[in-house]
Amino acid sequence: MFTIGDFARHGRVSVRMLRHYDATGLLRPAHVDPVSGYRYYTAAQLARLNRVIALKDLGFTLVQVKDIVDEKVGAEELRGMLRLRRAELETAVAAARARLVQVEARLRAIESEGHMSTNDVVLKSVPAVRVAELTATAESFQPEDISPVIGPLYDELFRRLRAAGVTPSGPGVAYYEDAPEGAGRITVHAAVQVSVPLRDGAFRVLDLPPLDQAATIVHRGSMDGVLPTAQSLAHWIDANGYRSTAYPREINLECPENRDDWVTELQTPVAPA
Repeated sequence: MFTIGDFARHGRVSVRMLRHYDATGLLRPAHVDPVSGYRYYTAAQLARLNRVIALKDLGFTLVQVKDIVDEKVGAEELRGMLRLRRAELETAVAAARARLVQVEARLRAIESEGHMSTNDVVLKSVPAVRVAELTATAESFQPEDISPVIGPLYDELFRRLRAAGVTPSGPGVAYYEDAPEGAGRITVHAAVQVSVPLRDGAFRVLDLPPLDQAATIVHRGSMDGVLPTAQSLAHWIDANGYRSTAYPREINLECPENRDDWVTELQTPVAPA
């Protein structure tokens, strides 16, 4: 048998944790000396300890862990719990990665303050374009709020277009408006160019109006990292005596599977300041 200290070392846990598991009934000592109160464990108990630690690290509560290791949860129910937890962890990892990209984009914007290149900005008119679209509401115009909304919107839009036998005739066009309910919320329009009659139904087909003047710039990479490009455009608008009159449109020029290879044109409607 092992003393509690030896067992803690073999299990790579703290003595304090073992005492807590004893108190909660998760892992009782194999023997407790009736005189000294010293706890003793066997090597066979490492298996239960490993299960307890693994389940706790997966995010299960100690009550759930106890039910599982005591076999109060059936195998099928346990598989379901593990699948659900895996999905939650995958979502959390994806969100963390997206936040990291946004932090890096904000850092690049800070590092480039005072010497942002605006040489690639082009002032031009944009003709009217017919699009099919779906819309939804995002909590704000921040990338971390826009990305989880616009991605599924496009997935659903293309699914409905295929079901209707409609083939896009040009690139995607994402555009934004302040939501009617206000409070900083944004109406997200996930659109793609089409050549079909105007209509409403599984998706809406409408003509986006022309832009008499738009300051445009091309962004290369994931839209999660668009901030430095967007702020470079903002510097050009301010330095050249213009003001923006609406949120920028995003024209998806190239959208390969690897988001880092995306090519997107930002088109910000402008007027003299």
